[in-house]
Amino acid sequence: MTATAGTVETAGAQPTEALARWARRNAWSLGLLAFFAALLVFTKFIQPSYGVTGVQGLAISVLPLALAAVAQAIVVISGGIDLSIGSMMALTNVVAASLMLGRSDEFAVVVVVGVLLLGLVLGAVNGALVVLTRVPDIVVTLAMSFVWAGCALLVLKTPGGGSAQWLKDLVLGPLGNEWIPKAAIVLVLIVGLIWWAVRRSRFGLSLYAIGSNQLAAFRSGVSVGRAKVFAYALTGLFAAFAGLSLTASTGIGNPLSGSYTLQSVAAVVLGGVSLAGGRGGAFGPIVAVLILALLRTDMTFLNLNPNLATSAQGIILIGVVMVGTLFQIRRGRP
Repeated sequence: MTATAGTVETAGAQPTEALARWARRNAWSLGLLAFFAALLVFTKFIQPSYGVTGVQGLAISVLPLALAAVAQAIVVISGGIDLSIGSMMALTNVVAASLMLGRSDEFAVVVVVGVLLLGLVLGAVNGALVVLTRVPDIVVTLAMSFVWAGCALLVLKTPGGGSAQWLKDLVLGPLGNEWIPKAAIVLVLIVGLIWWAVRRSRFGLSLYAIGSNQLAAFRSGVSVGRAKVFAYALTGLFAAFAGLSLTASTGIGNPLSGSYTLQSVAAVVLGGVSLAGGRGGAFGPIVAVLILALLRTDMTFLNLNPNLATSAQGIILIGVVMVGTLFQIRRGRP
């Protein structure tokens, strides 16, 4: 009887311990989620009319940046950085918009597939140059950002083009319930399916391995060069998804990349991904994007200068980096 009771207690304790371990591993992301929930309450307090329309607008506006943040997170986890994400988004955006203008829905499906493949190629080119030249990632991707930006301007000199109606319908409006934006569902499906598959694959483990310790990963049999190219190719794929989301939400192509690259780095830092590599995930940066977007919205509601949002973002990032550094120092002490 005692043994049976002990077995039941052990079986009951195992899920609790597993949940506690999961919570400790994801403490930063859970904290961000709690802060986002509090921010939503604050937004409702200062703007009582904020509701379905605000939530729908938030989901649509953050979709491109959320995908760009996931793209940046992947390469940062592998120990690198990509400063050409915004330019790749602009190039895939204008290519899609140019080819879809005045064409059938069936042809638009072919365009979407082709643009996603283009994103893979652009990212793989970045990765191959990093591996072959052995020039620091930041230099290579900065140079390639000008190359891809120039290509975007060759495709479209000014905003124009079009988008297939079915592509617009994928991200605009609610799905079933008015509180469930289609854009949010698209984001969850794209990131969830691809990230889940990568995270559990051999290549996914390689990304974390080379980000944590490249030499140790090499000695363990990891093909460092191949893993880096894979990381950049995957980053290019998500950049292409982000470019397509711009085409879908705006209905046109824009050859100017905007500030998506720098904002993606900000979201990655705030989202708990270590700039040293080897630690982090996709969930934290997405929540960080939502927080940064909602902060800007709240400043508008409070009639504050919108430029203060950029300053506030910088202050938040400095604080996050300082706190992260202090934690690393404390872990390093005996």
